[in-house]
Amino acid sequence: MRRAEDIIIRPYITEKSNLEIAEGKYTFIVDKKSTKTEIKGAVEKLFQVKVLAVNTMNYQGKEKRMGVHVGKTEAFKKAIVTIDTDPQPVTYMGKGGKEITTAKKYKTTIEEFGVGQ
Repeated sequence: MRRAEDIIIRPYITEKSNLEIAEGKYTFIVDKKSTKTEIKGAVEKLFQVKVLAVNTMNYQGKEKRMGVHVGKTEAFKKAIVTIDTDPQPVTYMGKGGKEITTAKKYKTTIEEFGVGQ
């Protein structure tokens, strides 16, 4: 089992990703071998939020040149994580038919995302 810190590498900050923060969508560069369930668990563990969905994209490295020198940019995997911005209390039936309500303590934003860097 890999650690959450090894799965989430860094936030991916662009104009589009900053606009999507208002909708509860956060973008991260993640380990290329990580799965959606591993990414979901890592984000929930690191930031104490409830993850609703994870979308991933693989990017291949592009060939770049500077004069006569030719190289490739690094290939990476990007994950867009949708979090629950309005967590509702959970109600269920307990022993004896009593209704029990529990309020999950989830954050509604990720403050550590690095907006303004």
